[in-house]
Amino acid sequence: MSTASPSRKARIDEMRRAEKARDRRNKIIAFGVGGAVLAGVVGFGVYVFTEQSDKKEAQVAAAKAPIRGEKAWDAKKLGRTHVTKDVTYPMTPPVGGDHHQAWMNCQGDVYTKPVPDKHAVHSLEHGAVWVTYNDKAAKSDVDALAAKVRKTQYSLMSPVRAQAGPIMLSAWGKQVTVDGADDPRVGQFFTRYVMGKQTPEPGAACSNGVTLDGAGKPVLGGGME
Repeated sequence: MSTASPSRKARIDEMRRAEKARDRRNKIIAFGVGGAVLAGVVGFGVYVFTEQSDKKEAQVAAAKAPIRGEKAWDAKKLGRTHVTKDVTYPMTPPVGGDHHQAWMNCQGDVYTKPVPDKHAVHSLEHGAVWVTYNDKAAKSDVDALAAKVRKTQYSLMSPVRAQAGPIMLSAWGKQVTVDGADDPRVGQFFTRYVMGKQTPEPGAACSNGVTLDGAGKPVLGGGME
């Protein structure tokens, strides 16, 4: 068995050392790249989490902040007796009081003709937000609000010609006049009062109630209390 010459053995040893050094460099580079990728992923995750947390905190803050120009009535003093006759309310649109035992459908229903107050008030009792407008409201605002209502359970919309403001939002015991569909108070009001804490009967139905026929006359559904 032959043995390698000293010079050949030295070259082989040098090649092995070079190969081991190259392997070490590759591992260091791979570790560095992997660490950078991991740091990037972690950093992105932290960014997303922080951004979502900030948005949630902003939403919570907006929900708690006072709504500019909002009017409020003592919910305990608003009657809740079921009646069959028409009711004269002290505010327009009404935000509570005695009402008919059948509610207006409020599953995102948009009515283009006036609805009876006594049915709409019952919807408010169930946690609905009622969007109303008169002839002074811009058509673009009416259309935009109608689109929002159609996407929102426990809301309804109808014209109320006698109201003071062009666009008003009402919930049980709460009401605000807004400047238009893009007024930030619209989102505030919906966030706070659609099935909000002011609801006297949370979980009550908003379907199978009263609708309007083609002539604008109320059509009773099967839902009554």
